[in-house]
Amino acid sequence: MAEEMIGSTGRQLRVRLDRRESRAEALDPERVRKYLGGTGYACRLLYDELAPGADPLGPMNKVVFATGPLCSNTVPGGGSVELCFKSPLTGAWGESRAGSDFGPDLRRAGFDHLVVEGRSETPVYLLVQDGRVEFRPAEHLYGLTVGEKIARITAELPEGRFTVGAIGPAGERRVKFASVMFGDRAAGRCGAGAVLGAKNLLAVAVGGTGKVEPGDQEALKAALRHAMATLKEHPATAAFRAHGTMGDYTGNDEKGDFPTRNWQANSWGKGVELFDRYEAGNFVKPYPCYRGCPISCARKAQVAQGPYQTPVHGGAEYETMACFTAYVLNEDVDAAVHCGWLCNQLGLDTISTGAVIAFAMECFENGLLTQEQVGGLDLAWGNAAVLPVLVRMIANREGIGDLLADGVRLAAQRIGRGAEKFAVHVKGLEGPAHDGRSGKALALSYGTGSRGMCHIHPVEAMAWDAGKMDWGLQKYGLPDPNGVERWDEQGKAPAVRLLQDGLSLPDILCTCKFFMYAGITVDHWAELLSALSGRPCSGEDLLAVAERTCTLQRLFNLREGLTAADDQIPERARAVPASGRYQGEQACAVLDFDAMLKDYYEVRGWDPHTGVPTEATLARLQVP
Repeated sequence: MAEEMIGSTGRQLRVRLDRRESRAEALDPERVRKYLGGTGYACRLLYDELAPGADPLGPMNKVVFATGPLCSNTVPGGGSVELCFKSPLTGAWGESRAGSDFGPDLRRAGFDHLVVEGRSETPVYLLVQDGRVEFRPAEHLYGLTVGEKIARITAELPEGRFTVGAIGPAGERRVKFASVMFGDRAAGRCGAGAVLGAKNLLAVAVGGTGKVEPGDQEALKAALRHAMATLKEHPATAAFRAHGTMGDYTGNDEKGDFPTRNWQANSWGKGVELFDRYEAGNFVKPYPCYRGCPISCARKAQVAQGPYQTPVHGGAEYETMACFTAYVLNEDVDAAVHCGWLCNQLGLDTISTGAVIAFAMECFENGLLTQEQVGGLDLAWGNAAVLPVLVRMIANREGIGDLLADGVRLAAQRIGRGAEKFAVHVKGLEGPAHDGRSGKALALSYGTGSRGMCHIHPVEAMAWDAGKMDWGLQKYGLPDPNGVERWDEQGKAPAVRLLQDGLSLPDILCTCKFFMYAGITVDHWAELLSALSGRPCSGEDLLAVAERTCTLQRLFNLREGLTAADDQIPERARAVPASGRYQGEQACAVLDFDAMLKDYYEVRGWDPHTGVPTEATLARLQVP
């Protein structure tokens, strides 16, 4: 058993909030062998321990703060933590990653995973330090912003280095897309903040002096040198440092990868103008989201003066900026930067927040929301002034914000009268700022993603057929993207399966996915893992773990009542764009999604009609 735990702390921490109890548990070597860590290990734990049908906001739901074998400040991209839980927004599998020192510091504190159970009767926060746990009262923190909470907690901590993850007022009020914030970095999607809020757990602070020893120190040094040399030579490294994720803003507008006016179009034509305005007036400098990051793609931004004056902060990510500009036709970049900062302070997912506001604007435009229902606010497209007002109302569940705080799916059901056609989501998770009409592989990945309509978990698939990236996966059977037409639909299912497996590995290993955009491949991960564990690991081995994890997440969702019908993408996201550069372009439309979906099920080894994994597939993958 000890041999299986090389390169790991060998332990997880289980905390029971209602009883103020905690205990260290030995990791199951067999589970680690089959699922490694991160979203893989956490899915197996939650599949085994959560009762089907459990209320996501009830005491029986659990949150796993998961790390992986490559979660380390010395590993490129290793400053990651994955939060896994049953999502209150979707009622299905929920996962959300944040870049920070929290994951490495949790391991230094002596644990690979933190499992949170039960519900505290009063607000608390946890202190985890060198194997010890304290339950600390947090009534004095209730209602504070994220920044205020972290500052007060930091002042109360003992000497040493700690990282704090905290929820904001949105999590306390159980907004179903509330985030957990690690400083300025968000575990944003799926509503982890609401789950912690329902548990009365306002924050977790971790720190320690422990060290995870590798199985082969010299091999690890060589693997790290190899990875760092690759990063240094790859042009994306310099591009990430120069522009961060905002570097995609203009290109996505041009390529039709830019959902506009609540997905009525896939381009806007204002990308260059708004990007230049942001670079000149809001961008401050790049910074690393964890100690040791060689890319530093995160941005410090501000609004120096004016009605949206905002302090220097970590933010202005592409998704945030696109959702608060093109999504709602807002041309005021200052307002977008301010709204991103406000979401982080209140603990809201910026993507879902921008999406529910766009949904509300379209409902208002079509008379489905009256002036009285929106409290006299002007919800006209492009009205920048109303955006921060709505952000606060959503976080505090005030007025129309209470309706929007449950997400577009439930809001549309409550409004009725055809509002569903304006609700862009899959499985209840609002669509992000990438458009499947730019490359049909993304449309298929949106429908089949385990947590819903997300571009990065598991993969920005349009970067393959539209962006011509292969992430080093051609040797494992991925077709050369240069021989693929982005708008074709036939034959893309096998590629999407492999892309999802390959690009979900960072979620399992707990590394930053952007490093795979800068030349790090499955083979680099395998080389690093072999050195850390002291046991040979190949790219094929890692892809098998990823496929097993994907299938188990599918079983988790099926057990919660999801069916093949939940893999459909919205009609709005399939239609010919109504405006913009691609207006009337028939090739953009997703014409036969059902055929793509059937092909996907078949290459996954799932029933082609129901999407249920076959017994033969489960036996081959040793699932569950």
